[in-house]
Formats: sequence, structure tokens, C-alpha cells
Amino acid sequence: MDIVATALPALGEAFSLIFKLDSIGFLIMGVLLGLGVGVFPGLGGIAGLSMLLPFIYGMDPVSGLALMVGLVAVIPTSDTFASVLLGIPGSSASQATVLDGFPLAKQGQAARALAAAFASSLFGGLFGAVVLTFFILVARPLVLAFKTPELLLLTLLGFAMVGVLAGRSLLKGLIAVGLGMAIGAIGEAPAQGSPRMDFGFWYLQDGFKLVVIGLGVFAIPEIIALLRQDRAIAQGARLGAGWWDGVADWWKNRWLSLRCAGIGVIVGVIPGLGGSVVDWIAYGHSMQTTRDRSKFGKGEIRGVIGPESSNNAKEGGGLVPTLLFGIPGSGSMAVFIAGLVLLGYQAGPEMIKNELPVTYTIVWSLALANVVGAGLCIFLSGGIARLTTIRFPLLAPFLFMTIAFAAFQSKQTLWDLAALSAIGMLGIFLKRFDWSRPAFLIGFVLADQTEVYTYQVTQLASARFRRGGYDGLWEYLFSPISIVLIVIIVVSVWFGARQSASVHVDEPATKTGTKFAPVAFTLIVTAFLAAVFVDALQVGPMTDKVFPAVVAGAAVIACLILLIRMRRAPETDVVFADEAIADRDMPHGLWPTLGWFLSLLLLTALFGFVIALALFFVLFLTLRAREKWGMTAVLTAGGVGFMVTLAWLLNREFPAGLLQYLLLQNGVTPPWPFGGL
Repeated sequence: MDIVATALPALGEAFSLIFKLDSIGFLIMGVLLGLGVGVFPGLGGIAGLSMLLPFIYGMDPVSGLALMVGLVAVIPTSDTFASVLLGIPGSSASQATVLDGFPLAKQGQAARALAAAFASSLFGGLFGAVVLTFFILVARPLVLAFKTPELLLLTLLGFAMVGVLAGRSLLKGLIAVGLGMAIGAIGEAPAQGSPRMDFGFWYLQDGFKLVVIGLGVFAIPEIIALLRQDRAIAQGARLGAGWWDGVADWWKNRWLSLRCAGIGVIVGVIPGLGGSVVDWIAYGHSMQTTRDRSKFGKGEIRGVIGPESSNNAKEGGGLVPTLLFGIPGSGSMAVFIAGLVLLGYQAGPEMIKNELPVTYTIVWSLALANVVGAGLCIFLSGGIARLTTIRFPLLAPFLFMTIAFAAFQSKQTLWDLAALSAIGMLGIFLKRFDWSRPAFLIGFVLADQTEVYTYQVTQLASARFRRGGYDGLWEYLFSPISIVLIVIIVVSVWFGARQSASVHVDEPATKTGTKFAPVAFTLIVTAFLAAVFVDALQVGPMTDKVFPAVVAGAAVIACLILLIRMRRAPETDVVFADEAIADRDMPHGLWPTLGWFLSLLLLTALFGFVIALALFFVLFLTLRAREKWGMTAVLTAGGVGFMVTLAWLLNREFPAGLLQYLLLQNGVTPPWPFGGL
């Protein structure tokens, strides 16, 4: 009763602050900015909020909060456009949406997929705000109950989805997750900072960034595949009428949406996890609770509704540790805290105690922003979905430009583009030989925090054992929350192992071909993992070598088992799946098509990104798309102009090339945007 008596007056004051005319105006402005940032792959909430910080200093606090909340609330909604229409993860929270959203777009059902996603996002965002309203005063014990063992188990729950996402071969899925973890372990060890697998190359010293891995594994293979077909993403679809079907799909699966929104809130409460794992857990739950799983990965609407419900709800959950303790629940929440400081607020217990109306203003601004953002997205979905009917060679240069610029924001060096190309080639071969790309991505995303939590649990468990013996150790490792999570993990693994073989049971056998290419790729993966294992053994401190050595060693053993099976299995076995068999009828070959993207990298290395972009557009549109000079000039000016404008708004530099280096050597500084630093 005391909680209710405290909360009700604060809620009333919060509503009066939110529905002021200027507050609503700034909220809508933030939503529009969030829509623009979210549609652009690879940027996300961190870049968007960072762009806002210089402008909110000195603003009215409520207006500044409305602006920030409007932007951060709608990004998990608008990033769905890229995931569904183009097969490019809009952000880390929309990676699972690609698996079924993009196949729906290729079937001419883009508007249906988008509308279902936006309805799910709206519900998830509102659910997160409602839960946050009641949790804001009582969630402190829950957050504090999650200690390091529980965080480790929650991370392992993400790995439990590998069995569901492994595809037709569970063994390939396990090796893929091991490969992702091995690549995730490249760089300085989190325990004592030992260099691992960097081969003395500075770019690898802090490892690969998620934006490069996500774009390389998902975006590059899909763009190359569509470009080889030389047609539109979808053909002959009535895209304008699909939005109502999508909303009806959400209503039909409203209980799935509710469960996945609950998952989003719970995972979002835990600092550091958030969007990196919640969509995969929700996707796995969607698959596990569906009787007919054969459509997942090929256009199952439940595979869109589940992740989209969870990734918006997790924003509400992420505000719990952010507002209660000043502990950012995600990267965007860290920037959000900086914005609060600029507006004169300090996130933490004192804010809950002294600024409860402002706290609830944030919460219900989040809810209102979800309503406005989802409404705008649903309204626009039919028209924007028509992008999928444009001939793909006209879209490809814009996509190449977009992902190259997004990848460059990783470390702002030309090596970002080289890394994107290398990971993109890996993604192409993972897709070709039917190795699970979601499993690979899960391994990469969770590698670092798994190692950190494992190291912390080991150290703290040893200290507990020295102080309290087995009783102290048991109490530390097996709390009630830990036991519940262990049960959930065991059940998920059991279901995943049972279901992995049946998920793609009706895959056509024509994807299997000769043994040579799949065996050769498996040997290359085995050799890489063996090199990781040898490198890990040479790392000095034991704490820094155990994780990569165990991961790589286990993956090598799995590779050897797979090779033995390949030796004994017939050519029609699923372990020899090779999409190149089905791709032979495509009008364009793989390497010439991939060469166009690599040419953008080469031109950038020579002339810098802006000049290279103009040259690339002209060459691609005239030689590959066979457009007339007038249309080529218009599209080139539009593409380069858009990129320069975006970089100016975000205060971003472009990659410089040999030309800029030579000019600087001779005392000439090129003007922005031609590589001047």
C-alpha cells in the first residue's frame, strides 16, 4: 500500500508533464530521428543518442528527456525495415528477424512481415513500460539477486538456442558456434589482457566488432545472392494490402507475443545482455512452441513476431538497472545516462527517491514513443515495402555503400572494410554449405561475456570454498534462481536436440552434390580452429588461455567427427549440402559478382571513400546495371549526396586512401569530405 500511495501522485504528475504540447512535439521529433537512424543498418541507439547529446545541453529537462526517449524507443522498431526488406540486420536486436522476415519479403509478403513486426514491437514496448511502472519501486531485490553465477547461466541460455537454430545438421551447428566463439576470443583477453591470435597486427588487438560480423555474415551473402539473380527481391506481389494481414497475424499469435515480451523484459533487466541475446532466446522459444517447425527459416510469421516482441520490451527492462542503480543495461543506455547528466539528473537510487515524477515521465514517454513510432511504421510499411519490387542491380550500389559506411564506424580505418570483406566471404561459404549462421553469430556475441563470467565465477567460487567449504560453495553456485535457469537450459537443450533434425525436414535434396567442396571447407575450418588451439596454448597466464583452448579444442574434435562421418556417408547426405548446385542456373557467377564489392574496397584504398563511391556508382550502374547516363548521374549524385549529408549530421569521417596520404605527405590537407582529417 505504501508503494501504491507513493507511486500514484508521481504517475499523475508524470502524465501532466508528458502531455504538454512542447513535450509531445519533442517526442515526435525524437521518434522521427529514431526512424531515420534505425533504418540505417549498423548505427543503432548509440550513434543516434550520441548525435543528440550536443543539442540537449541547456534544454528544458522534460523536453530533452522526450527527445532522447523518442529516439531510443523507436530504433528497435524501425531497424526492422532493413532486416525484412534487405536481409541486413538493422541492429544487434534485429538479427533473428532476418531469418524469417527476409524470406517473407522474397515471397512478396514484405508488408505483411513489416506490419506483424511493428504490431509486435508496439505491444512489446507497451508491455515493457507497464512492467517498468510497477517494477520501478520493487525491482531492486530482483536485480540484486542476479549475481555472477546467474549471469553466466543466463548467457548459457543463449547457447541453448543453438540446438534449435542448427539447421539440418546439429554437428555443423555446434562447430559453427565454436567457430564464432573462437573468432570472438581474438584480441586482448578480458582477465589479464594477454594478446591472443592477433599475429602482431594492431587491428586485431581488440578483436572484431559486432557490426562487422553481423553485416559480413548476413548482409554480404544475401546481397551477393540477389545480385547474381539479376531481378527484384520480390515479384508480382500486392504489397500495399499486406499490412492488415500482418496485424491479424500478430493478434492470432498474441500469446506468443506476450511470452516473448516477458522474456525481453527479464533479459533486459540484466545489465550487459540486452539485445545481444534476447532476440535469439525469443526466436528459439517461438520455434519450440510451434508444432510445425518446417517453415522456420523460410518465411514463418511466428519467427518475426517473437523476436520483435522481445527486442522492444527489453528497452523497458533495460531502464530498470539504468534508472535504479545508474548501471547501463546496454550501450545505448550508457549514452542515455550521459544525457541525463547534461539535463541535470543523476541516475540511481537518489533519482528514484527524489525525482520519481521525472522517472515516470521517462517510463511513459517510452510507451507513448512506441505508439507513435509503430503507428508511423505501420502507415509507411506498404509503400516502403515496394522497394522489394525494384530491380535489384539498382539497389545494390546503395546497399554496398550503406554497409561499407556502417562497417567503417567500427574502428574508423580502412581495415574495417577489409575485415567486412573477409567475414563476408566466410558468410557466403557458411550459407553455401548449410552451416548455421545464427549459431555462428550467437557464438561470437556471447564469447566475451561467457569468458568474463566464467573467470569471475571460478575466482569467487574458490574464495567461497576457502571460507565456507562445500556449504559456502553450494550456496554461491546453486541459488534458487540458478536452479531454475539450469532446468530451463536443460529442457531447452533437450528440445533443441530433438527438433533440430525436423526443422528443415522437407529441404530439397538437390542442394547436395559432390563431396569435394564441403570436405575442403570443413578442412579449412578445422585448420583454423587447430591454429586457435595452438595459439591459446602459447598464451602466458592460465586464466587467459583456458577459454580459447577449451573452445577450439572441443570444436576441433567436433570437426574430426564430422570429417569421419563425411568419409562414410553417401554424397546425398545432408553433411554434403552445397547450394552451388542449385545456383548454377543463376545469370551471374559468384566471383564476378563479389568482385564488384571488392572493387569498392580497392577504389577506396586508392582514392578515399567519397571519390571511390562516385566512381563505383558510375561503373556499376553503366556496366552491370546497364543504365543510361542520365539515370546513372542522378543515382550517383543521390547516393553520394545522401552519404555525405549523413556523415555531416553524425560528425563522421570517411576512409582515406593512397591519394589522401600522398597529398598529406606533400603538405596538402584535402578538404572534408575527401579524406581531410
